[in-house]
Amino acid sequence: MKIEGNEIEKRAMVEFHKGNRAEGLRLQEEFASKFREEYKEKDHCPCKKACRYHGNCKECVAIHRAHQEHVPNCMRDMLNQKIKLLSELTEHTLANEIEPPKEILRKDTE
Repeated sequence: MKIEGNEIEKRAMVEFHKGNRAEGLRLQEEFASKFREEYKEKDHCPCKKACRYHGNCKECVAIHRAHQEHVPNCMRDMLNQKIKLLSELTEHTLANEIEPPKEILRKDTE
């Protein structure tokens, strides 16, 4: 089961945006039901950083909400995609002003 960009959940959002709350909720529950079944005994956490809270979204999100310094690793790709779209408005010149912390996981360049 693909979580990021899941087609059922995307269809649910289309219905919510059309004002069809009942169908949106039905589709959302279909996604959640499939998720619960598929990941009953499998790891669903995409985080590549060793962490005591790996796979425990409830506690992980609570910790990030509490300290409010950054977002969980699993949400960074989604947020970066949205921020990249906004950055296009200034020809991505924001990139010239950003110096990421040394602890940030980087893609292999090899």
